[in-house]
Amino acid sequence: MGEHYFSADPGSDEVRQPVKAAVWGHQLELESASGVFAQGRLDRGTAVLLRETGPPASAGTLLDLGCGYGVIACALATAQPAATVWAVDVNERALRLCADNAASLGLGDRVRPALPDDVPAGVEFDEIWSNPPIRVGKQALHELLLSWLPRLAPSGRAVLVVGKNLGADSLQRWICDEGYVCERMASAKGFRVLEVRR
Repeated sequence: MGEHYFSADPGSDEVRQPVKAAVWGHQLELESASGVFAQGRLDRGTAVLLRETGPPASAGTLLDLGCGYGVIACALATAQPAATVWAVDVNERALRLCADNAASLGLGDRVRPALPDDVPAGVEFDEIWSNPPIRVGKQALHELLLSWLPRLAPSGRAVLVVGKNLGADSLQRWICDEGYVCERMASAKGFRVLEVRR
């Protein structure tokens, strides 16, 4: 089986490429790399997520779930200067990139890249933002969401972007069946933006 962006430690050479993203009135200059999701670009799903939503309503503890090279985490921390942003991924190269990008933007003290098991169990999140790794498969995706959605604060929310052709509507139904309120915030370019609340 070939290497995927959700590999824990990509074996390919790390070749870095610049990425520029305009998010919520801020220009972010980042680096991506081979072996990481959306190498050299802002992927369409994340672009839709950030274009079709406003920034977090308030500061607090935020999570970028499946952070990749950190564009969502850095956007959240830039938009909310008092927020603490956890950036979680299984790909260690992605976590290094996220840390480097946060540091280069002056956000290194507030963006916390971490492997899933390294986030303290007691941490609750006011908001979870994610372009989830759909291609890990339905069962793995469900397990991922069932491990993080319960960590939403009582009044918290999750904001997810999912391709319509990758099962966004069935995922929305499944989330509702699990006891959450899940509503479509936006639909654009073949993607759904979903808001999940307790």
